[in-house]
Amino acid sequence: MKGAGIDSSHARITADRVGKWFGEVIAVNNCTLSVGTGVVGLLGANGAGKSTLFKMLAGLIEPSHGTVRVFDRRLRQDVGWYRRVGFCPESDALPDWMTGREFLALMLRLMGFEKAEINRRVGYWLERFELEDAANRRLGGYSKGMRQKIKLAQAMAHDPDVIFLDEPLNGMDPVSRKQSIDLVRELGQQGRTVLVSSHILPEVESMTSEIILMDRGRVLAEGAVAEIRDKIPEHPTTVALVSAAPRALAGFLIGREHVVGVQVDQENRVVVSTDHAVAFYRALPGWLLGNGLVVDEIVTLDDSLEAVFQYLTER
Repeated sequence: MKGAGIDSSHARITADRVGKWFGEVIAVNNCTLSVGTGVVGLLGANGAGKSTLFKMLAGLIEPSHGTVRVFDRRLRQDVGWYRRVGFCPESDALPDWMTGREFLALMLRLMGFEKAEINRRVGYWLERFELEDAANRRLGGYSKGMRQKIKLAQAMAHDPDVIFLDEPLNGMDPVSRKQSIDLVRELGQQGRTVLVSSHILPEVESMTSEIILMDRGRVLAEGAVAEIRDKIPEHPTTVALVSAAPRALAGFLIGREHVVGVQVDQENRVVVSTDHAVAFYRALPGWLLGNGLVVDEIVTLDDSLEAVFQYLTER
């Protein structure tokens, strides 16, 4: 099983009724979740509590109450398990007096690798992030985007099974963003667990459809975007079907299971409202083939991550 919201017996990361407060400020309030393999986006507006939850999941800070486990271990007690975890922080506190090569080598040495393997891995990740020309320059002279890439490299260089990426694309140019997104997706396809924290919805949507949504310190929803979307009954999903025979198509769809509204809004387009988009999409090919109907294009108008987040926070 993959993604967020899975059965805890298959989870690599779990949180059970976790909360965190700083004085009288409640940053995270009674959150329970589970994360399996693949890429999962941890999303929320600034101040939603995602950074605090993220740090608790990664073992960087202790919860005020509740428990967090990675591989069924409490990292702050079983510190040896940190070798299976990679972390790219949002904050930038690199040792500016070290070169990029020295920094990656130090991180790998702390993980217990021998010199030959350290050199091999350092070379690979410098090349992977196109930092070879800057390898012997001090980190203090790196641009924001280069510093971000060296942070990503150190999070992945020791080949961890679980990787935490906190706002990983900050400061990157468009090409570097695309390369980093592709790398994150590749890691998820390899069976690793990658938890990505971000407030930029389109970036996460380009990496994964598995999400955890936070608002005001609470987890609003977790799982696949399409499944979460179907659980908001007050906002039926809207689907546009482009067809050369829109009136015939509209007449057929009226009254079908999971269809709650049909209208022809343009010369060749039928707009359908469905209370269960996943089931509607499963049934649609059979309906069309069995009745000689042709649809040239299907566009879901409001199942984006942005729409789901808006609907949930409105509630």
